Amino acid sequence: MAESVFDVVVIGAGPTGLACAIDAQNAGLRVVLVDKGCLCNSLFHYPAHMTFFTTPELLEIGNMPFSSPNQKPTRSEALEYYRKVAEHYRLDVRQYHRVDGVSGSDGDFRVHVTDRFGRKSDLSARKLIVSTGYYDLPNYLDVPGEDLSKVHHYYNEPHPFFGLEVLVVGGKNSAAIAALDLWRHGAKVTLVHRGPQMHRHVKYWILPDIQNRIKNGEIRAHFNSTVQSIREDEVTLQTPEGTLTVPNDFVFALTGYHPDFGFIERMGVTLDPDNGRCPMVNPETLESNVRGIYLAGVIVAGERTNEIFIENGRFHGALIARDLSAKIPAGMAA
Repeated sequence: MAESVFDVVVIGAGPTGLACAIDAQNAGLRVVLVDKGCLCNSLFHYPAHMTFFTTPELLEIGNMPFSSPNQKPTRSEALEYYRKVAEHYRLDVRQYHRVDGVSGSDGDFRVHVTDRFGRKSDLSARKLIVSTGYYDLPNYLDVPGEDLSKVHHYYNEPHPFFGLEVLVVGGKNSAAIAALDLWRHGAKVTLVHRGPQMHRHVKYWILPDIQNRIKNGEIRAHFNSTVQSIREDEVTLQTPEGTLTVPNDFVFALTGYHPDFGFIERMGVTLDPDNGRCPMVNPETLESNVRGIYLAGVIVAGERTNEIFIENGRFHGALIARDLSAKIPAGMAA
């Protein structure tokens, strides 16, 4: 049985989802957000001491200033900021509610959710905005032993790995940052990347640091190499010199993440296989091929997850709200 009727249900309570909810709410619509985790769940799971690669004003939503003493804000500052924004706008955020599926059609959708205790309920809405990001689904190595408890696909902080043999898999920013942080806090770090060198997208102030650590032998690195198998006390690599087995206590497979394509496909949204699996959307409104279902944030870019960030995804809400206002007249708002 449905709890209540909303004009808009926003699936995903990250920065872009919050921005969409604010813009729709400012348009006079009744809005609720649902997220399987906490507010800004993906951001919460970033490394504890992470610093953004951008300036505070480029992370702002809802016309609220993001004040920071730092040129580049920290994760903790961003979490504080987005909490304050949600509080200021009195957003209705249903945290720890997993969306199991969506039924119905434009004007009469049912969003089926389950809370953290397994209790099921429905939310009814005229329109849906899907802003689920991509950070929750890692790209797996698909090698034997990846299911061992010592293998992680997210990096948080270095202290638990002091003095231990740690393998970092990947060649982009997250791998470089984790390798440097682990090394600086006493871990014995080996980095493995399938490419010939660190990726060109590694930030300009990080790249020379990781390159110098590798050049000095402080971080061991194997390029043009892949992980073949993971065991309790060692990892086997395939390198240009042949098969190599190295001692190992922990593995961080930081090989990227991808959107939940299956979730949006089950709602009927079409993906373009010839365009990086980008969903079919109207670029002027961000309404998908399914009437009444809008997409926002990085999910719009399909597999090209390096094209949309908070900095540009935060503007998606205004496009969607403009179209919603035209399709849900003020007198019809819930």
